[in-house]
Amino acid sequence: MTRHIGIAGAGIAGLHLALYLQKHGVDATVITDRTPDDYRDMRLLNTVAHHHVTIAREDYLGVNHWRDPKDHYYYHDHFFNFPEPLSFPGSFSRASRAVDYRIYLPTLMEDFLHRGGKIEYRRIEDNDVRSLVDRFDLLVVATGKGPLGQLFTYRPEHTPYSQPQRRLCVGLYTGVRHPDPMNVTLSVSPGHGEMIVIPTITFGGIATALLMENVPGGDMEELASLRYDDDPKQFLQVVRDKLEKHHPTTYDRIDTARFDLTGPLDLLQGGVVPTVRNTVVEFDGGKCAIALGDVHSVVDPMMGQGANVASYAAFVLGEEIVNSDVLDRRFCEKVDLKRQDRVLAASRWTNLMLQPPSEAMGMLIGAMSQNPALADEFTENFNYPDHQWDRVSSPERIHAWLSRVTAPAHSVRATA
Repeated sequence: MTRHIGIAGAGIAGLHLALYLQKHGVDATVITDRTPDDYRDMRLLNTVAHHHVTIAREDYLGVNHWRDPKDHYYYHDHFFNFPEPLSFPGSFSRASRAVDYRIYLPTLMEDFLHRGGKIEYRRIEDNDVRSLVDRFDLLVVATGKGPLGQLFTYRPEHTPYSQPQRRLCVGLYTGVRHPDPMNVTLSVSPGHGEMIVIPTITFGGIATALLMENVPGGDMEELASLRYDDDPKQFLQVVRDKLEKHHPTTYDRIDTARFDLTGPLDLLQGGVVPTVRNTVVEFDGGKCAIALGDVHSVVDPMMGQGANVASYAAFVLGEEIVNSDVLDRRFCEKVDLKRQDRVLAASRWTNLMLQPPSEAMGMLIGAMSQNPALADEFTENFNYPDHQWDRVSSPERIHAWLSRVTAPAHSVRATA
């Protein structure tokens, strides 16, 4: 049976789905308003780290072009700048890495095209919606731009915020030292925000992404609106001053003589409103549009979940398309049931971490600083946000986790 799948959007969700379907012999057409050549001269899109579960999916798709171990990172360094600072590492079971999406996305587009895939380059207008629904057996909406993204309504029970909880300033920088092997640093300045330091493969090799998650009203907030183009030296001086005060371990890695943006377009400022949407719209005749990626769930980038969950959800959807005879509302319902635990867990866990830590969370942080196995488990669960949510979703679950990890091993007496 020949089926035709339309995919609106060429982010990681749309491209991983297209490549999965292509691998399994299902016809898919990607629709996007950006060509591969458009990306080179664009402003920085984001800073995205791919955890090892996502890299494994890239291996499956044959699109893992960034294999050099020296470009990967292997652990998190956590710094909590409380009145009594805490610091501790947490290791992954396998390496992770970050690639500038201005390289990553067009590379995957070219992979899809070279294997015979179809990409249509155009904007989708209001009057295109019905014709797209009629044209394909299933329309997958993986971009929030334009009229398609507006089809899907918010789920208020999973969308607690109407405003960004952090004001973001993220850039790619030179002049920041990395350990060997490399790591990602997570630094917290209570009341002012978080700093995530990510070694990133970009056009000139490895650069350093500084993702500053600034609390509205805090001392770091001005970085979300301070313009680099107006006075580069002043911008960099303010960044250094703020890091020295709030994230000193990152400041100590800066070579002042070399510290700068890697390019004038390598800065992104703004904010994200965490949202979860309903994912299915049924049209006359029984055909459906289903949401994927950011159209389904948008999370603050603090915990590095957005792209990784989007890739996971794309694989769930692809597997169901390959194995299903009918692509109707029941099909969409089964997809949602299969993917929702990890997608919702990523959203809930991220939203929890945007709030000041509870007493139980404070106990967990303190325990991780004393227990490497606990810190490693917390770090590994960046790959599995559903596992993390199982452990931190309530004080009772945090206490149960601490009891399990810190309990002494039971002795076993041999019997004759």
